[in-house]
Amino acid sequence: MSLFWRIFLLNAAVLTVATLLVMASPVTVSTPVLLTEALVLSAGLAAMLVANAVLLRVGLAPLSRLTRTMATVDLLKPGHRLAVSGRAGIADLIRTFNTMLDRLEAERAASTGRALTAQEDERRRIAQELHDEVGQTLTAVLLELKRVGDHAPPDVRAELHEVQETTRNSLDEIRRIARRLRPGVLAELGLESALKSLATEFSTGGLSVRYHLDPDLPDLGDDTELVLYRVAQEALTNAARHSGARTIEVSLRRHPGEVRLRITDDGRGFGDAPEGAGIRGMRERALLVGAALSLGPAIGGGADVRLRVPCDTGGR
Repeated sequence: MSLFWRIFLLNAAVLTVATLLVMASPVTVSTPVLLTEALVLSAGLAAMLVANAVLLRVGLAPLSRLTRTMATVDLLKPGHRLAVSGRAGIADLIRTFNTMLDRLEAERAASTGRALTAQEDERRRIAQELHDEVGQTLTAVLLELKRVGDHAPPDVRAELHEVQETTRNSLDEIRRIARRLRPGVLAELGLESALKSLATEFSTGGLSVRYHLDPDLPDLGDDTELVLYRVAQEALTNAARHSGARTIEVSLRRHPGEVRLRITDDGRGFGDAPEGAGIRGMRERALLVGAALSLGPAIGGGADVRLRVPCDTGGR
């Protein structure tokens, strides 16, 4: 039965019962209407309205749940579905809504995967150009400055030395940017070495990054390792730039059926700030490999970022 006919029959049932009660009762209506008659009619109308409201509330309750779900659904937090309840039209509507969510999540995952793949390709190209073009040019400039400095007068030699140091620092910065754009150590030495290098890179005079990595991680595949690396990189960047933390803990543990990455710090935490592009990027990357990302406060303050990646751990 369609939703239209259900509502129509509910109203028809209320009106039919009211008509039968009027026909069976000894109540009459005078002209003009007497006060007692008006009170009886008003009471009957109120009873009809209450009965109609109760029946409609019960019949349309699944629609209210569907409305609340539609208002809170987030494609970056997939899996939330409304239980199919009600009859006929309402159940079909809920079932169609769940099917639509399945399709939207699949399409978003596919489009996000293409976008992130294109982004990684672009990062790789830019990193290669920085390394090959800009890096080699600055290296040549350093060599030329050294050659000129060897033949320059002492007073000019000191100034050339300062220029050399500035150029050398710029070359180191370009190499650091290139490494962040394209983590060559990830492809060459693996995830464990890449995370250690990342922790060392973020460790400065005012920030200590400690890591705890299981040595016997399963074979995760290139895409999963890249997701783990990028999530760790974004979490460390957020903690270093925005949290005011002095200590960051990075752990990568092997558990039955999954690998868990966790980054905690002793900074200000997330607070009530809305999720920015960095966190949404972490969620999108997690969806690509079917991982679950959770963010919350750490024990004792700070932020706690957890990524659970399903994988075959050999039954351990």
